[in-house]
Amino acid sequence: MLVVTGLVLFVTTTAIAQVVRQMVPQLEGPTPSMENGAAEPLPKWVVDDQRKMRAYPDQPPVIPHSIEGYELSVNANRCLTCHKREFTQDSGAPMISVTHYMTRDSQMLADVSPRRYFCTACHVPQADTGPLVPNRFKDMSEMGFKPAGSE
Repeated sequence: MLVVTGLVLFVTTTAIAQVVRQMVPQLEGPTPSMENGAAEPLPKWVVDDQRKMRAYPDQPPVIPHSIEGYELSVNANRCLTCHKREFTQDSGAPMISVTHYMTRDSQMLADVSPRRYFCTACHVPQADTGPLVPNRFKDMSEMGFKPAGSE
């Protein structure tokens, strides 16, 4: 009796699982094939050293030059050889923000904060590509908004 009950319970559970599997939509789409295909060509980096307009306030600026071969590790940060406060006059590079010299409690430090040391966590080189997904983003200036006090 116990074996028959277990067998009936097993068959019932299996049948319910198959029904539920058919009712739940697959979230990730069809499984991609494992065929080898040609790789997309790598985009060219924008290396014109021109500052780009930011899309929103407090956006980290993009890196307008090549960083290929830059060492960025616990022991060395090549970005700081030009962008650190004391080197900007000779290099002509913009100084990193004063916020990079602050702790999370807004205490000023004499050197770059360890939480702001790995530049590429926020700043990225700019590639010459289009958007990955289509969008209709418009800057506020394109939407007819005027700066405060302009009227």
